[in-house]
Amino acid sequence: MAGSTLRDVARRAGVSIRTVSNVVNGSVPVSDELRVRVQAALDELDYRPNLVARNLRRGRSGMIALVVPELDVPYFAELAREVITAARTHGYVVMLDQTDGDGERERELLGRESRATMFDGLLLSPLSISADELRRRTNRVPVVLLGEHIFNGSFHHVAIDNVAAARDATEHLIGLGRRRIAAIGDQPYSTGETAQLRTTGYRQALERAGLTVDEQLIVPTPRFHRHLGAEAMERLLARPEPPDAVFCYNDLLAIGAMHTLARAGVRVPDDIAVVGVDGIQEGRYSSPSLTTVAPDKAAIARTAVSTLLGVIDGSAPPPTEAKAPHRLLVRQSTAGTPVA
Repeated sequence: MAGSTLRDVARRAGVSIRTVSNVVNGSVPVSDELRVRVQAALDELDYRPNLVARNLRRGRSGMIALVVPELDVPYFAELAREVITAARTHGYVVMLDQTDGDGERERELLGRESRATMFDGLLLSPLSISADELRRRTNRVPVVLLGEHIFNGSFHHVAIDNVAAARDATEHLIGLGRRRIAAIGDQPYSTGETAQLRTTGYRQALERAGLTVDEQLIVPTPRFHRHLGAEAMERLLARPEPPDAVFCYNDLLAIGAMHTLARAGVRVPDDIAVVGVDGIQEGRYSSPSLTTVAPDKAAIARTAVSTLLGVIDGSAPPPTEAKAPHRLLVRQSTAGTPVA
């Protein structure tokens, strides 16, 4: 019954309103017999708790914030969807914002005390802010960090193992018999930690296979955008000895690289095999479809949300570095025929 109240449920179950409240909120233990009776009434009346009122009683807003560098990057858009789904199961609404990777914007976000009254906790994917700056922040809103910005265990942090992901992608190319494997996306500066970890994995794979790392085949990009992947691929094709495979540090770079290869009449994967990272839906429907290392975004979201709620209610353990799983999805850009 739409709009049923605690009073309606209490009347149906033949108990007091307080008993129904105790069952719904789990605040006071009740007997199994009473719990079963109340739950049956809740189900019959299709009771839905008033989350706004509940949060007001707890002194909370019922909202958490997700702040990422760029919402129009498909990886972050897909991750946001998973975070919203995970938060909804706990009765929370998610507010979205972006920083454009700007350090001042990140510091402003963490420095305004008014932010602390807008939401109960913050999931933040930072690019520029340092661990010391996080410790010195003036508002006390609970924070869980996402992504690969390194904080040495000082904060709750959820990420994938980027070294292993890059190593898996490069080893896949080596396993196909490719020997001149380029890398697109290195970022050798302070905010490029994700890229640096992926470069480390790329190097490890080549070294383990006994292959020489050709520094000229490592092409940096300031961001992980399509046009930058296309431009980097143009530079690689202009070399006297072009590569026979390319590991791109995300799927957008890989899609941009394949665009350049198509315009140049280079066959993928026959002439040059291409692999990316992120597992975005766009790669599944590109032509050819893109082989990619796909992080488990749902697991990242569930872990991040549950950790943040634990920090909010004080039940979380000391700061942890949680690693989400990833898997290699082999498709046409390396296999020639779709496998996954």
